[in-house]
Amino acid sequence: MTIYNQKDKNIRLTWIYLVGFLVFVIVVGWVFSQALGNSSILYGAVIFAFIMNFVSYWWSDKIVLAMNGAKEIDRKNARDVYNLVENLCITAGLPVPKIYIIEDVSPNAFATGRNPEHAVVALTTGLLKILDKQELEGVIAHELSHIGNRDILLGTVVTVLVGFIAILSDWFFRISFFGGLKSDDNKSGNAQLIITIVALVLAILAPIGAILMQLAISRKREYLADADGALLTRYPEGLASALEKLSGSSAVLKRINKSMAHMYIVNPLKGKAAKGFTARLFMTHPPIEERIAKLRTMDK
Repeated sequence: MTIYNQKDKNIRLTWIYLVGFLVFVIVVGWVFSQALGNSSILYGAVIFAFIMNFVSYWWSDKIVLAMNGAKEIDRKNARDVYNLVENLCITAGLPVPKIYIIEDVSPNAFATGRNPEHAVVALTTGLLKILDKQELEGVIAHELSHIGNRDILLGTVVTVLVGFIAILSDWFFRISFFGGLKSDDNKSGNAQLIITIVALVLAILAPIGAILMQLAISRKREYLADADGALLTRYPEGLASALEKLSGSSAVLKRINKSMAHMYIVNPLKGKAAKGFTARLFMTHPPIEERIAKLRTMDK
């Protein structure tokens, strides 16, 4: 059994999630097109969704790195970090990703890229400052697990699709406000009324549902990356201790977009701990205490 014994399953799940999101976009586009009496809306929604998927697949890593002001390092200017990443990649059977440093006192890290051959690991200077070698190894192993499990592409594409659904819903509300809803004498008035009501409900609930799906996927894969990262280092306490230090830091990232919060190893927004079922639904990450507890049970 290899470290990434669930890789094939995750690849299948990734495609299922992506197809599911595209079907969701098509359904929303169809309902909106029926309510507005314009079939081109459906075609436009589908084409735009595919274009956004294409863009996110090829250029998502560059966009994310530019937004965070990250700078690439190599063996010459950061030997210790580079060697640590390289050794873990050899153990995991992964190609060495590009390594970027973000000048920020807030300790955090993320991975991005479309596949293991075009992957990136980004670390903040705050992370490098407060972690010892074993803790840093645990964090890097966690990010490499995201790469090995093919989480990085899914997270990026899903983020793009969630944003697109939000734009589509907002656009529908604006058109409706200015009297764009269809009035078709060729159809039953009751049928058209039902379609209009469904469209309005979808416009409200679709963005919320898409976000909840995104966050649920993100939380589940954080647990998996924690477990695989601990298996990779054979020292779960290293990652557990790192998570304690990261969660205890009050420093907030200077450059952070809410849509990217789920990519980081811990929530970079530093909000108050969510309480209650509803609040937990909208968490970008699993509760840090639960992650640490699961890691420490691996030592027993």
